[in-house]
Parts: sequence; structure tokens; C-alpha cells
Amino acid sequence: MNDQPRRRPAKPHRRPKKDPVRFLAFEALRAVDERDAYANLVLPPLLKKARAKGDFDGRDAALATELVYGTLRRQGTYDAIVAACIDRPLREVDPPVLDVLNMGVHQLLGTRIPTHAAVSASVELARVVLGEGRAKFVNAVLRKVTAHDLDGWVEKVAPPYDEDAEDHLAVVHSHPRWIVSALWDALGGGRAGIEDLLEADNERPEVTLVARPGRSTTEELVKALGEDNSLPGRWSPYAVRMAEGGEPGALEAVQESRAGVQDEGSQLVAAALAAAPVEGRDTRWLDGCAGPGGKAALLAALAAGRGATLLAAEKQPHRARLVERSLAGNPGPYQVITADGTRPPWLPGTFDRILMDVPCSGLGALRRRPESRWRRRAEDLEAFAPLQRGLLREALKAVRIGGVVGYATCSPHLAETRVVVEDVLKGRGGEPVEAEWIDARPLMPGVSALGEGPDVQLWPHLHGTDAMYLALLRRTG
Repeated sequence: MNDQPRRRPAKPHRRPKKDPVRFLAFEALRAVDERDAYANLVLPPLLKKARAKGDFDGRDAALATELVYGTLRRQGTYDAIVAACIDRPLREVDPPVLDVLNMGVHQLLGTRIPTHAAVSASVELARVVLGEGRAKFVNAVLRKVTAHDLDGWVEKVAPPYDEDAEDHLAVVHSHPRWIVSALWDALGGGRAGIEDLLEADNERPEVTLVARPGRSTTEELVKALGEDNSLPGRWSPYAVRMAEGGEPGALEAVQESRAGVQDEGSQLVAAALAAAPVEGRDTRWLDGCAGPGGKAALLAALAAGRGATLLAAEKQPHRARLVERSLAGNPGPYQVITADGTRPPWLPGTFDRILMDVPCSGLGALRRRPESRWRRRAEDLEAFAPLQRGLLREALKAVRIGGVVGYATCSPHLAETRVVVEDVLKGRGGEPVEAEWIDARPLMPGVSALGEGPDVQLWPHLHGTDAMYLALLRRTG
């Protein structure tokens, strides 16, 4: 008689099952990390391809979008939580593993996906993209994460506010500490305001359309969207907000460039420049940093309504092509050229109105590009500074006496906004310029909380827009 214990038969090998939604989200996150891509550029073609193959419906696309953007927005918080659940420095975790982990943490702590489903789906994804060994690591970490909800984890991993306010806010609201500090300086005030701003940065922004005057109307856009999927703009007379999302590119007016997707803050900047009083002639307008073309298209439509001509200049050829696409079919006279605004091909005193929306850190659009907060460094602002001052200085030379220059940037950082304007006007780093401030606040009628002026800073938490800045200057000599 054989007294040896009977061995259990080995479990048959099971091939991991590929979840198309989570696999696509992982692909997008890897593209963002490996290629410095932007999610808003990477995700749409991936979704389009998945729909074409029949793998996705609307709910699948919505979940994939939430997994990508939610993971990117909350990356700082989730990194801190994962770090508390492992026995090695976070930097030693391979980036693909960390992407799977953070996406799993987001499902556990940032969505309504049931705990068991979030863990099992994340482990299955790990088996597909990382292998069995790493999948076990993912399983072990995520099971530790299930011990607390998001509030409980934040209480454990964030330093107390009273001990280190900036670091506390950085962990709680998932922003690098230097950005918290910079935004707080620009905003001023106490804790409530900065927390509201950081929370707004982590919310999904609405899709806002612009009806380009003379070419489309808000009524046309509302009719095309349906009343159930449209809301009026908060501030801009040209704006319509999409209430339930959807594909704006499917609208006929957008396909024909009679309308476009444009944040309401961007619309307000262009409209304010167009409304600023000028002395004498008003026929030659310039958009000196026109790419990708949203403001240029609105300015061209406004200029056409007054018999004025717009010149749209963009240094980068591929962005100049985007400007041409945005302006296609505009009935008014306009021209698009590839040109460097710091070495302009036009003569001094040529233009009556100039918009100079300068390259910047993009800290005002963190809602739309959450990955940029993890790429930017404080020292990046030093690289932008000479360019911003050079563009504004040349714009003030290019406008005629009595004409107006609008200096705009999608950043609230003081080093990119008021400090630039003051330095140029006072001749720091170059010759002083004879120009005076114009109060921009009356040129945004109905918009509240615009500060003490004369310049304007818009805010996501106060205005529902990107954090656009605008200074209006009239050349006096």
C-alpha cells in the first residue's frame, strides 16, 4: 500500500485576459511618460481606433478617459499612498508598474468601482502587460491600499497643515510643492482660496465652444447640440458649453471652422483686445503668437466685421498650419505667415492692435493638461523669461502710437505676468518703452472678481476658465 500523500494536480496555466478599456488607458499613460506626450492628444486617436474595431462603446470610452485623467491628476497623492505600502523607495519601482498601481489606486479610491473588481482588474492588467511576478506585487500593494478610503490615506501620508502648509496641500491636492507655492503667491489670501484653486485644477473642465461672429451663432450651436446638451457661456457672448460632453468635431459648424473649441477665458482675452479703445485708424491687427489658432480665428472674425485685416504670425511651421486650418473660410481679409515675433519681418508702427499670447509654463491650464504639472520645474520659468520680454518689447515697437498691445499668457505665475510687463515698461533688460496701462476690467463686462486692475487674472475656481492673464498697453511715444 502506498502511504505517500497524494500530490495535487498543478493548476492549468491560464492566459491572462486582456481588458480593452484598461489596456488602452495603460497605453495612454505609457505614451505620456515615455514620449512626453499629452493625454489630450494621445487619447482621442486611441479611442477612435478602439471604436472602429468595435471594442468600445460610449461607456467604455468614458471609463478609459476617467482612468487616464484621474490617474494623472491624482498622481502625487497616489504616489504618496503607494510609497506607504511598499518596502522600497518609490523611485525604484519601474514606471510601467507604477502606472498600473496608480491606475488601480484611482479605481479603489477615486471611483465607484467595487473593491474586488478594482483589484482583480488591475492584477489581470498587470499579468498582461507586466508578467506574473510583477502582478503578484501589484496584488499585494493594492490589497494594502484597501485598508483605508482616500480621506483615511491622506490623513496618514500628508504632513499636518500646521507643520508644513505647502507640503500638506501638495499631497492632499496632488500638485508639486513649488507650484502650490507659486499659485498661492499669485492668488494671495488664506487657505480657503488656494484650496479652492487646487481642487478646481483637479476637476474635469467643460468643453466650451465659440461661435465665431459673422460665421456662426450661439443659437446655431445650441440647436445642433440640443438644449439638453448645451449651456450658455458664463461670460463670453460667443460661448456655448457642452453639458454632457460628446464629440464637438462632429458638429457641422466646427468642421467648417465657423465655430471651434475654445476655453471661455481665451475668448475673453481676444474680445477684450478687440474692444480696447484705440486712437485713429483701426484697420491692421496682428496676432503675434497665433498657434494653434483659436484666438486668431476669433480675432479674424471680429476684424472682418469692422473691415480690418488680421495678420497671424507663428514661429513653428506645424503650428502655423493649425492656424491656417482654424482660419479657413474666414470671409474677411487675413494672412497667416511663419515668423518669429522677436525678429519680426514687419516695420515698426505697422499695426493698430496686437495680441501677443506668449509661450509660458502653462500653469493656468492644469485642468486640461494634468501631466504638465509633473513635467514643469521652477527653473523652466527662467528659460521663458527672455522670450516673453522680447516678444512684448517687439510688440510695443510694432504697434503705432495710440495703438494697443495685449500681453496674454495662460499662467498666473507672477514671474510670467505682471513682472514681465513692469520690466518691459521700465526698461529692465532693454530700452524703456513709452506706453501706458489700459484698465482691462471694463472690457470684460459682467465678469466678477477681476481684482484691482488694471490687468486681469482669470481663475478656474472663480470664473470656471483657464487661468488666463491679460495686460492691455497703449503706446504713447
